[in-house]
Amino acid sequence: MGRAYDPARAMRERLKVLEAREQGRAEARAVAEGVAETVALASARGAVFETPAARKGERETPYRRQAGLDWLAGKGRIAARQRQAGEAYGACWRRAGSAPSIGSTLEVMPSGGLAAGPSLGLLLKQAAGRQQAERELAGYRARLFGQSDLVSVCDLICGQELTPREAGGGDREAARIEAVLKVALDILAMANPGGR
Repeated sequence: MGRAYDPARAMRERLKVLEAREQGRAEARAVAEGVAETVALASARGAVFETPAARKGERETPYRRQAGLDWLAGKGRIAARQRQAGEAYGACWRRAGSAPSIGSTLEVMPSGGLAAGPSLGLLLKQAAGRQQAERELAGYRARLFGQSDLVSVCDLICGQELTPREAGGGDREAARIEAVLKVALDILAMANPGGR
């Protein structure tokens, strides 16, 4: 036997659905306002964002932060060979700085052999890769004659992927950073004309 239709109960259930829907919309608005505020603050500090169009069937991604080299190349301020040299430097800089995560225990596999973290082999492979990247980065820096301005600008723009304005904190310093970066990228591109 089915239950008899109860209009009051049906109304309460409908109200719950409507309240949940409105709560979801309110949360979405709050998130969108928070994202807009974050983007505005980062933009004021010099970050550059693009709004790529969503492709069919994909979720819309309203903001994507542009890396410094992408922004410079998009504005036509650096050549393709300079960008390639900067990307190689940046990839090496990030690999050299990425330390493998080691747990807070002296054992690589704590709790009686149960793998709680990466294996010893993986840790050794990561450490060897980081050491190789550190040697390559030292080679890049040697090509820049160890000049602190050239190295630090490459670290900021290529490695940390900041825009010149983010790195400099203002338009005047951004122009200087961009000029120094172009010199550094020319040197790196000439030292390695065929890519890596």
